[in-house]
Amino acid sequence: MSLDVLGEAAGMARKAGPADAVGGCPARFVAAPGRVDQLAVLLGRCAGEGLTVVARGDGSKLDWGGRPAGVDVIVDTAKLAGVHAHSTGDLVVTVGAGTPLHALQAALAPSGQRLALDPGSVEATVGGMLATNEAGPLAHTYGAPRDLLIGVQFVRADGTVARSGGKVVKNVAGYDVGKLLCGSYGTLGVITEATFRLHPLPIERVMLIRSVYTPSEVDGLVTALLGSGLAPTAVEVDLPSSVDRPVPRQHGGNGPALSGTLAVLFEGSAVGARARAQAAAGLIGGVVVPGDDAPDWWGRYPFGLDDVGLRLSVPVANLPAAIYALGDAAGGPVPVRGAAGIGVVHAALPGDLPAARVANILDAVRRVLLARGGSCEVLCAPEHLRGELDLWGPVPGIELMREIKERFDPRRTLSPGRFVGGI
Repeated sequence: MSLDVLGEAAGMARKAGPADAVGGCPARFVAAPGRVDQLAVLLGRCAGEGLTVVARGDGSKLDWGGRPAGVDVIVDTAKLAGVHAHSTGDLVVTVGAGTPLHALQAALAPSGQRLALDPGSVEATVGGMLATNEAGPLAHTYGAPRDLLIGVQFVRADGTVARSGGKVVKNVAGYDVGKLLCGSYGTLGVITEATFRLHPLPIERVMLIRSVYTPSEVDGLVTALLGSGLAPTAVEVDLPSSVDRPVPRQHGGNGPALSGTLAVLFEGSAVGARARAQAAAGLIGGVVVPGDDAPDWWGRYPFGLDDVGLRLSVPVANLPAAIYALGDAAGGPVPVRGAAGIGVVHAALPGDLPAARVANILDAVRRVLLARGGSCEVLCAPEHLRGELDLWGPVPGIELMREIKERFDPRRTLSPGRFVGGI
């Protein structure tokens, strides 16, 4: 397909530049459709000519997932943005997929409402957040994006415009298509619009901050909190890799350990939120501060562009075992940060480690997690490592995932290779 034909279909197109790459795979063209019908025509033509397509929002997570088998066209969704409908009484909003999440929150705030999602990618668009099912601290109470999604409009690989939720066009084997799209890395369809359930903005946000030293100590504190009935909105932990102080005897020993932080968010009425935080301080210790005084690391990932970024998910009672297993395999403490209250944390390994060394660490950790109902996936890695690593580990239901991909995208037009098992 020529650039002129591409531009005619999409409304705007250009040749890709050095910055237009997905997981290290360079693209040929970038198209920026301003309407859903333009996107539909574009995808239909790409499918007909055997061209591969990857959707891009802000681009903050294009280095997540596997390296695509090829990228002929990047679809920039920036023009597919805006709040399309907002029912304040029903607490429902419909928004374009290219809308930055922070812009959506700003639009909702005057009505005293919010979308209760706070992913670590601060510039994330709605579509990118859904494609990776990216969640933040508020997931402790409100769940992941798929849990707040009511309906979705998307364009299939052949150019068909479809909806799921409210007006369901097609389902696959009885599955909710909107939930299938969440976390699929754009391999099943290009999301153009999403409808979410909203929540009122809290009147007060108060935070409890407490120093912690070991994963076992964190486990005890979190267990006490979750069993207290104090209903924290979010429970986050930051365990950096630096070793700078001994463990006091009351915390389990005399040897060196991580000097980290447990941060607990309470939201609600002005009186209620503070009362719950003070009660939690009486239970586990710590200092109560205003919600605006959250630690700098709150809701941010512990890894950078040059690191190997991991996501560990495990039943919350087994989180200490997961963190200890990672440290044992790596030969020392590893930076870990995330939702201690639901057992989902992120970790960082140095990106200059040999691929074989990283692979051995992943194998060791996954063996421990598999026995405990958990998983460890590689979200991102430097380009020289990405193709050498098993990014996902054992994945139950992989054959069903392949079947769903075949039904949605038999020609492998959309993001081929970015998802688990090369899907």
